[in-house]
Amino acid sequence: MPETTQPATTLTAAPRGLDHLVIGVRDLDAAGAFYERLGFTVGARNRHPWGTENRIVQFPGSFLELITIGDASAIVPPAPRQFSFGQFVSDALVRGEGLSMLVLESTDAKADAQAFKTAGIGDFEPFFFERQAKRPDGSIVRVAFSLAFAADPRAPECGFFVCQQHEPQNFWNPAFQQHANGASALSAAVLVTEDPAAHRVFLSAFAGFPEVLEGNAEYVLGLPRGRLDVLDPEAAQAIYHVEPDTTPARFLGFCVTVPDLDAVAAKLEAADIAFGQGEDRIVVPAEAAMGCVIAFERG
Repeated sequence: MPETTQPATTLTAAPRGLDHLVIGVRDLDAAGAFYERLGFTVGARNRHPWGTENRIVQFPGSFLELITIGDASAIVPPAPRQFSFGQFVSDALVRGEGLSMLVLESTDAKADAQAFKTAGIGDFEPFFFERQAKRPDGSIVRVAFSLAFAADPRAPECGFFVCQQHEPQNFWNPAFQQHANGASALSAAVLVTEDPAAHRVFLSAFAGFPEVLEGNAEYVLGLPRGRLDVLDPEAAQAIYHVEPDTTPARFLGFCVTVPDLDAVAAKLEAADIAFGQGEDRIVVPAEAAMGCVIAFERG
């Protein structure tokens, strides 16, 4: 049986739940249409002042962020202690579409930035921004966020930050969280690496030292909301039937919870979307899903 362990630390921290996943796509409208074919409710296009544009798939307390470059001339280059979100997204899209950034929840981004500095996993200034959002009735409201970034030098293709919501009542909306495929939660992000142990100290500190479920080489960080699965290529192949790229580390994709796998399978068949089905999950492969493995788990 797997065992659970708690890394020792002198830092006072609370585990951080999944907030959202950043999924790079080259054609945002095509990606939105594809996710709608998958049975998700997809929000309208939003613009950021640093050159990116997104569309969002919401769940209670977490979301998927489909993102692309809308205006490359607006991208702010990296600077000392300044993380360039737009440049990271642009660089990731040069490598290919797919999940490139893991975002956890924050109640105090400034304190988290200091905690990351103390832990030696990031020395970036917290970043604040706001934008307008549209409610289902068409009214315009303000949403605002503070971000604190971390970095794992052993995973240069993976982005990590936490997000503090300043106007949560304007962002979360139950109407956007109803999905035709029955998805009720973002249950996991999946990281694949040749050496899972090499990332454990960083990931534990970034996630606020959550409980760890041990496998063989792989392990799972159990978060207050969702989990992070850290797999070696052999485990990834066994679970998701993929041959991951041999990079130091990369995000493979994500899992959502659904009540009825057969109903999801019927929807995917009707939409002519390729998938594989096992007893516990349905997997849409990366090559059929714009570079991001999408798994539907029985919940």
